[in-house]
Amino acid sequence: FILIVEPPSVPIQHLLMIILEPSNKRVRPLAKVSSLVNLISPSKNGAVRRFGQTIQSMSLRDSKSPGMSLKASSKTAGPTPTKRRNSTLWSETLDVHQKSTFSAKEIKRQEAIYELYRGEQDLIEDLQLARKAYHDPMLKLSIITEEELAHIFGDLDAYIPLHEDLMMKLTEETGPDGTVAQIGQIVINWLPGLNAYKDYCSNQLAAKALLDQKKQDKRVQDFLQRCLESPFSRKLDLWSFLDIPRSRLVKYPLLLREILRHTPPDHPDVASLEKAITIIQEILSDINIRKGESECQYYIDKLEYLDDRQRDPLIDNCKILLCHGELRNKSGSRLHVFLFSELLVLTRPVTRNDRSCFQVYRQPIPVRDLALEDLQDGEIRMGGSFRGAFTAGEKAKNVFRVSSLDPSHGQSHTLHVNDVYHKQQWLNCLRTAMAQQQGAPPRAQQGGAVRAKRRSSTISTTSTTSTDYDEETDENCPPTSGPKLRPQTLSKTRLDQKLQGSLKRKETKV
Repeated sequence: FILIVEPPSVPIQHLLMIILEPSNKRVRPLAKVSSLVNLISPSKNGAVRRFGQTIQSMSLRDSKSPGMSLKASSKTAGPTPTKRRNSTLWSETLDVHQKSTFSAKEIKRQEAIYELYRGEQDLIEDLQLARKAYHDPMLKLSIITEEELAHIFGDLDAYIPLHEDLMMKLTEETGPDGTVAQIGQIVINWLPGLNAYKDYCSNQLAAKALLDQKKQDKRVQDFLQRCLESPFSRKLDLWSFLDIPRSRLVKYPLLLREILRHTPPDHPDVASLEKAITIIQEILSDINIRKGESECQYYIDKLEYLDDRQRDPLIDNCKILLCHGELRNKSGSRLHVFLFSELLVLTRPVTRNDRSCFQVYRQPIPVRDLALEDLQDGEIRMGGSFRGAFTAGEKAKNVFRVSSLDPSHGQSHTLHVNDVYHKQQWLNCLRTAMAQQQGAPPRAQQGGAVRAKRRSSTISTTSTTSTDYDEETDENCPPTSGPKLRPQTLSKTRLDQKLQGSLKRKETKV
């Protein structure tokens, strides 16, 4: 029946040769998709695919040259351009006469308000896109279960009405000339609704881990790659869309400050905007605390103990993870080190039943028993290499030493960091944690009081986690502007030992 469609000028022998062409012929790669219909994987039947290409090439043949050999089209349609955001400024929506009626300061104020409005509009579009372009297709294609999708996407749909509400209020406040007279009280009444993001942000770490795990599935990997190459994605991957609400939260203080900066001092909005900035900062602080506690518990649950005696009771009371990352010990072995508010835990990354976890290495060291020593470059030699087994080893840089003042532990670890920047961040974190524990009661006296005091200590250290919503930081380190370095203090016993050692050396020299 297919032969009837072909013009009679094409010899039937030629058509059969095309249909029965060798199966090892290279197939042209799949073009970038421009709609969700094409996201389903193509057929794996090579003969059917080649036959479809043959029919397509026949339909493109020049009808004026029936005697010419049938050739496949050498040109393919170019990729669809990436979708771009509308970046029109508020002043660009005005004609020349309207623009002349406003002062330069008022134009800047209205443009800042318009930027807040457009940002809400863009956020709503992205939340809807995450559902329609990613969540629903993956559920229909059964490449991720509904329970897993709920864990990854959270309640994104529930936040759309919240942002639509702000857009509606700003629209109602817009006058005939396109300006918003007062915005401060509108924002004050609306901001408390952002507390709904506490659960979403605190679940982000676990959601990201699950998404990375599902990416190991070839079907998920193929689907996400096709979405990434499609125009609607704007070259953003799925996690970028899921992280947009968090990045939007950080912008609210900046946007409100920008509006306030261009608001005249005698404007009634000044007091309202200042109050709104205070409110959003408190909301972000609460979200940071909640997110920090969730991240801390996430890694505590991933700790694996070889012996029950390794499980220090303090680990159950830790609510803050000050910093963590990969370091190397003196022998060159990789360790993943966690500095919690009350414990320093050295671990080895392992995999158990396709689940990544951290096997505790040696006994965790309580921060109040911790001694820290900043080692100079070249002061010690590091091993761990084949050549180092026959030589004295190479002089190490960016090294520090942690040890326990408790004689029963008898631990000392020399740790190597990749660069001087991260070494300084580790030293900052360790010194801050040790300073906070200096006034803590002895471990034997503390007992059950630790749990009761945990909440207050969590709030007092929010400065170490507040940068989660200021900028992206390296996983090894806390805020870039870390705490001020403090001189290391020693216990009385340790100090006596050092003094006795120095006296002996002096006697020897004499």
